[in-house]
Amino acid sequence: MKNFHAPHVPLRLPRSKKVLSHINKTFGTLAFCRRWLEREDGGSSKVNGKHGKQEKYMGALKNLCDVGIVQAYPPLCDIKGCYTAQYEHTIALRPTCKEVVSRGDDY
Repeated sequence: MKNFHAPHVPLRLPRSKKVLSHINKTFGTLAFCRRWLEREDGGSSKVNGKHGKQEKYMGALKNLCDVGIVQAYPPLCDIKGCYTAQYEHTIALRPTCKEVVSRGDDY
């Protein structure tokens, strides 16, 4: 996730500048995972179309983490060996319907 309060740091690696530009354009300060950069659309088909795939980005992403522009987070884990998903809304599953509990007026 991009650090919103990161100070301006001059980047010397052209690849780091390119990856940071892609992150700003595609994700902004929203959390993202590394595998989204490898997708053909680079994480968003609306923003990038079919031409957003990042190649040879690992060194650049590590550089962005090292200078504090991007904050690395480990995967969410609930039980050892299992993964936990994070969703946009809270839902209630009932016998006859599904109800979105957390949807507000702005959605």
